[in-house]
Amino acid sequence: MPDLFQLDLLLPDLFLLDLPLPDLPPDLLFPAGLLPLPPLAMGIVCAGVAVAYVIFGIAGFGTALVAGPVLANWLPLSTIVPLLALLDFAAASVNVARDRNAADRSELRRLVPAMLAGSAVGAAILLLGQPAPLQLALGLFALAYGMYSAIGWRPAAAFSPRAALPFGVVGGICSALFGSGGFLYAIYLGRRIASPDRQRVTQSTLIGLSTLTRLILFLLAGVYADRPVWMLALMLAPAMLIGTTIGRRITLSLPKATFLKMVSVVVAASGAALVWRYVAL
Repeated sequence: MPDLFQLDLLLPDLFLLDLPLPDLPPDLLFPAGLLPLPPLAMGIVCAGVAVAYVIFGIAGFGTALVAGPVLANWLPLSTIVPLLALLDFAAASVNVARDRNAADRSELRRLVPAMLAGSAVGAAILLLGQPAPLQLALGLFALAYGMYSAIGWRPAAAFSPRAALPFGVVGGICSALFGSGGFLYAIYLGRRIASPDRQRVTQSTLIGLSTLTRLILFLLAGVYADRPVWMLALMLAPAMLIGTTIGRRITLSLPKATFLKMVSVVVAASGAALVWRYVAL
């Protein structure tokens, strides 16, 4: 089992980006003494989390791309990773509870076993090998696919149901290694499901199951014995709920072509994050 120093492998290294945020004196930042973060920082983090979960509400994944760099200005990765796991699981659960009948269960039956198998393989690679070459290859693939899709390119035909096996396995591996498997599920589901809302709910269900695996890992590692993680999760829950609600409403009003283009942009950004992480190693 990876120790806490290996948890940084579970999120893209966009967290290493420096944001131009104000450098304020401690007496202004820490007047209350009751918040897990300074009041001004908490406001910035809440805004970033809300925007991140608007993206999640639309695409069903991608929160780390926005929330990660913001949180990294005040929190270590050993806190960010389990915090976002809690929020992602809660957001996915909310989406599934609201629209559980909209999920494509036949696609879930194809993808979930493959995803679980891939997660086991990814955990083994994390413990025994060097995942960097795979990270670069997947990042370049996602970046290229997302960019081509965003400018209007589409495969000529829908994917075969058999494609669930490679996409599920590689998505599970990528989730276990980098916390970034959602873009692969999005590519597959985008060529299998016509309805944007049905695709969003199915995607959220997959992310929820994937995140549950990470939650169990963190529980076994004792990560959630850290009280500030729970305090932050509870305080950020309203921002998460607001973001997912806005994202869901946007999705319901979007034409399918616009929805697919937005998902393609998030896929490309996920690929860029993996490439950035490889370059930063």
